[in-house]
Amino acid sequence: MPLARQSQTHDVAQALSGVNFPARKQQLIEYARTHNGTDQAIDALGDLPDEQYTSMADVFKGIGLEENK
Repeated sequence: MPLARQSQTHDVAQALSGVNFPARKQQLIEYARTHNGTDQAIDALGDLPDEQYTSMADVFKGIGLEENK
């Protein structure tokens, strides 16, 4: 995974650390804002489809950061 994507993945994961799933897009954005998420993480969350997410993996998939295994 390119370094920029790794950084974005880390930023999003850190911004949402401790969030309770399931959560909708707007809940994730608000959580990140109130827990000192980076601008990059908040911008990435803003690109999510307006859906309910059940896990961090769902969030990564929604913003195109899912890891290939």
